[in-house]
Amino acid sequence: MRIMGLDYGSKTMGVAISDALQLTAQGIEIIRRKQENKLRQTLARIEELIGEYEVEKIVLGFPKNMNDTVGDRAEKSLALRETLERRTGLPVIMWDERLTTVSADKAMMEAGIRRENRKEYVDMIAAALILQGYLDSCRHTEA
Repeated sequence: MRIMGLDYGSKTMGVAISDALQLTAQGIEIIRRKQENKLRQTLARIEELIGEYEVEKIVLGFPKNMNDTVGDRAEKSLALRETLERRTGLPVIMWDERLTTVSADKAMMEAGIRRENRKEYVDMIAAALILQGYLDSCRHTEA
């Protein structure tokens, strides 16, 4: 079984999936939508991916403010969590995603990806970083 990682943005949703051993995270796609509150097609695609990859759990990025408070974006993520749990029946773990977009951008810079192309991949890479952080945490607590 696999774990899905999600990076929820205002118009995109970065998606990552763990390997079957739940050791590594790979970004698989970015789901785009025209308006922030139009989630029906996004949720349908997530459900398709859950079936395709046999996902047993979802890790959703939780964008807390740097001072550890919960702002508007984090509130929207909490609402998405409830929707995902209701629609999929899977547990959704909220994972602190502070600075994952910055890390994703830095990784792409180091890989030599041109600035104009980075925007296209940043959400998918951020989702992979969110999921990898969770997977690493699980292994660390088991040791």
